[in-house]
Amino acid sequence: MRVESSSWQARAAAKRVDTLNKIPPDWRLSQAQIAEAKKQRDITGPFIQQYLEPNEISIITKDSVDIVEEVKEGNLSAVQVTNAFCKTAAIAHQIGNCLHEIFFDQALERAAWLDAQFSNTKSTVGPLHGLPISIKDQFHVKGVDTTMGYVGWIGSNLGIQDPNDAHKVESQITSELLSLGAVLYCKTSLPQTLLFGETKNNIIGETLNPINRNLSCGGSSGGEGVLQALRGSTLGIGTDIGGSVRIPGAFNGIFSLKPTPERLSYRRAANNNPGENTYRSTVGFLSTSLGGLELLLRSDLSTKPWLRDPAVVPLPFRKEIVSEYESRANSDGTAKSATKPLKLGVLWTDRTVQPHPPITRGLRMVVEAMKNAGHKVVDWEPPLQATAKRIHLAFLKADGAHDIHDQLNLSGEPLIPDLEETFQLRDPMDLLEYQDLTLQGLEYEAAYSDYWNSTAEQDGQVVDAVIMPVAPHAAVIPGKYYHTAYTEVINLMNYSVTVIPVTRADKDIDVVDETYQPSNELDKQNWEAYDPEIYDGGPVGLQLVARKFEEEKILTIAKIVLAAMETAKKGGPTH
Repeated sequence: MRVESSSWQARAAAKRVDTLNKIPPDWRLSQAQIAEAKKQRDITGPFIQQYLEPNEISIITKDSVDIVEEVKEGNLSAVQVTNAFCKTAAIAHQIGNCLHEIFFDQALERAAWLDAQFSNTKSTVGPLHGLPISIKDQFHVKGVDTTMGYVGWIGSNLGIQDPNDAHKVESQITSELLSLGAVLYCKTSLPQTLLFGETKNNIIGETLNPINRNLSCGGSSGGEGVLQALRGSTLGIGTDIGGSVRIPGAFNGIFSLKPTPERLSYRRAANNNPGENTYRSTVGFLSTSLGGLELLLRSDLSTKPWLRDPAVVPLPFRKEIVSEYESRANSDGTAKSATKPLKLGVLWTDRTVQPHPPITRGLRMVVEAMKNAGHKVVDWEPPLQATAKRIHLAFLKADGAHDIHDQLNLSGEPLIPDLEETFQLRDPMDLLEYQDLTLQGLEYEAAYSDYWNSTAEQDGQVVDAVIMPVAPHAAVIPGKYYHTAYTEVINLMNYSVTVIPVTRADKDIDVVDETYQPSNELDKQNWEAYDPEIYDGGPVGLQLVARKFEEEKILTIAKIVLAAMETAKKGGPTH
């Protein structure tokens, strides 16, 4: 492949300048203000809001469902909403380094058009009318780069075959969002390769956690998590092949949904090694609210994406499943006496790496809230998850990193230091080994499913969903994310997952357990990385896991769990 004549460092530097130049002068911070931000531990809430007007704060602190309702009622215009989120995103990027692409002018033109349509027809274009939606830098938008964090794709769109198609291609889900009335305005940062639980690349550098800047924002949809924690977005699109919407959701104190891969369209989106589809990456959502996740799932499925993408299963949004699970609990999360309570499993540990104290406390908080609300909770001890981790990781590396090096060679950029060892160029996996691993994966899936079904043996009721860690730590210290199996295992089964924020690490409560004896070297490495002072304030999120194509179910169960936790916080009824 041809290597560009200018150095990759020069191209990356020029791209950074170009992105900043797309921020209107009135929204730019001084060097002194940026320096002040770097001194802060937490740049969310009051810190970022000092750069916003009261009317802008009142808009960006609303969640997605409220925003679309306010626009529909005529209380807010699409231009007002878009301007507020564009300005907040601009400031978020300057203090949080979370954007790859800015197209605010395009967004404001779109918002003005939506307002004109609303004025002329007295109706909205669709259920997302006037709602700004941020997107991970894998999804193509006309007129905008898609670098996916690779210097070699600056000025173009990763994955296109014909250079003449640059800036003309549009991902299917992008088209669907626009048809529903959404406003697209920025693309968020991600790590080089996508296959990393932090967010770092050679174009913009590192994106840190805005709630505790000693920590990572997670990855690979890390920029989405940061932007939403800073309220520069209430709803965004990401992807997940090993935890990439769940990890940033948990690490940034927001919500996320990882559907089964064939539920939403990946057509015409950039990806790493797209030919590996034994365990597919899935399009997923991140939001500041559970309502935002449901709004986007319900809206996108209303477009019937399966008619345009043959990989999508023809499965409309199932209101009856939402109603079925809503009927099993009261609005405060307590179980209804006339129906079966929920039955949840809880995975305290994967038996390889013990979670840090803040995670264990978070699990206890959810378990106690659900038990006090009258629901059943049982210990979850599935087939050893280390087996699934081994199989899944083998598929992620099956091409010997050839696709990754093809992208690197376009500019001559190197792997970032964190990934140098993992993605050294090597021979691809042998076909017979690939097929054998496929069979091993199927056997593990079947064993896990058998275990899930066996939970009905004791009381005649099968587990509805499982509470488990997203990671063995709160938002992680950069460079110390040693164990990604808690999320990767779920990708092997292609299960449906919602992540909910639960608590924050607290140095006074989450003290080191000096009696714990690690069971192996990896466990020891993770355990010794826990520092209560550094982790203090780090977000703790947990994943609620259901089976394949159970997105409506897991979103509804998440609502019940949140309600039960809120009741417990208020000292509500106990059973």
